[in-house]
Amino acid sequence: MASNHRPARNSRIIYDVLYGFIPITEWEEKIINSPFFQRLRWIKQLGFANYIFPGAEHNRFAHVIGVMHSMDQMIRALGLAVSDAELFDPRSKNPGTMFHKSLRIAALLHDLGTFPFSHAIENAYMRHGNDSRRPSRSGRSGGKKTPKDLPNSHEHLGSFIIKNTRYDGGLTQILENYGFDVQMISKIIKGESPHLVANQLMHSDLDADRMDYLMRDSHYTGIKYGQFDREYILANLVTYDAGSGQLAFGVRENATHAVEDFLIARFSWYSQVIKNQGSAKFDIISSHLAEKFLEHDQIHQFHDLLQMIEDKDERFFWWTDMYFMNRCQEIRYKKLIKDPRVEQLIEMLLYRKPPKTIHHELLAHRIIKDDGNSTEKNKLVNKIGKLMEEFQNVMKKHGTGKEWILLDIPSKDVVFTRPLKHIMKGRSSDNLYRERDPVKVVSKYGKPSLLVQEEKSLMQHLSNFSNFIPSAYANDEAIALLRSKGLIDK
Repeated sequence: MASNHRPARNSRIIYDVLYGFIPITEWEEKIINSPFFQRLRWIKQLGFANYIFPGAEHNRFAHVIGVMHSMDQMIRALGLAVSDAELFDPRSKNPGTMFHKSLRIAALLHDLGTFPFSHAIENAYMRHGNDSRRPSRSGRSGGKKTPKDLPNSHEHLGSFIIKNTRYDGGLTQILENYGFDVQMISKIIKGESPHLVANQLMHSDLDADRMDYLMRDSHYTGIKYGQFDREYILANLVTYDAGSGQLAFGVRENATHAVEDFLIARFSWYSQVIKNQGSAKFDIISSHLAEKFLEHDQIHQFHDLLQMIEDKDERFFWWTDMYFMNRCQEIRYKKLIKDPRVEQLIEMLLYRKPPKTIHHELLAHRIIKDDGNSTEKNKLVNKIGKLMEEFQNVMKKHGTGKEWILLDIPSKDVVFTRPLKHIMKGRSSDNLYRERDPVKVVSKYGKPSLLVQEEKSLMQHLSNFSNFIPSAYANDEAIALLRSKGLIDK
């Protein structure tokens, strides 16, 4: 899909497989060429999905540039853009220009703190937390060393880079040299800025991030689920007055079905690609291994990463997919963790030897109707927990000690969008249109309504359903034992 903006002669441009020529500014070029940003070249967008979809070799680097371009197109579609002359001029710093520039930068940097293999390894860090056995960051009082108290997420890591690299080649220095407010950039990325429309563009059911990754991931995997009418949606974006001095955006009424198609595409994409059991099992293995490596202090702890960032320690730039795979190889070869299960899991991950999927009626993927209290899901989770206890007891009593099971119950289910009853919780009807995430439909008179409120909307009904996708994987020894006891399907 080619860009409508033709690059000027000798201008800074990047050619993208989806959009064609993407013009970039002087400061964006410096950011892109920084070691912190270049690290994203070596992190795959879809983790281990390439084990099933060989084309899924694309990286976070291309994605975030695409998100910046999508952000720019959305800003222009909403009439919030400044002229190219102002946008590309480093001396132009009026509020409208800085708003446009800052949104582009926030989109460009929103995945700056991405972990190796993205969410799989990140989840291990979040479960593990800060390791207080080996604190390495200098405290602010009494000379004591304490770990930085931050959630171990890519959002907080990226925010830390943006605000704490005030040195040559550091992003803080580049941004401040061009007059950007690094605190504001960080808040936009988190969806917590004072500007509702900025938060929507960066974090909502219809944001610049999703507009890019659905199309990009679909292109590289060859799976068609992520396709939608992007041009029609862009042509029908419109702003509205959300009250309390806030500007917000939605879509015109005639684009209702196009947006629903977008939400359905995302639902199908997550259900069939992201949660594809063939690749998801390797994501689960890598997450389990990363947690074991952290417990044995065999990979960088989160507070170590923060220290590296502050110290301009080059080891942070090596913290990529290759770093994690190299650690797997070294830990296995040198037997740094003396645990047969860890050794077997590393071998599976390195050489694409998939574990077996446990087939049981409780582990079947199913569509769940939302009753407002997650009753059905909670009952299923409890039953699965009891089933796993039964499996573990059998393995303990009758096994050889070589058997193992890895359980994956997603913390978040795949949904189309939040239903109205969830949006309404604790809120009065007069401020619903200042909610960040839900899609708004704007009438020809400029009056907004929630998509899930629309009588003619499928989302009014589909929002009440989610796709619950539990999975359990085991080695051959465990499968054979459980089958011999008649506990799992043949």
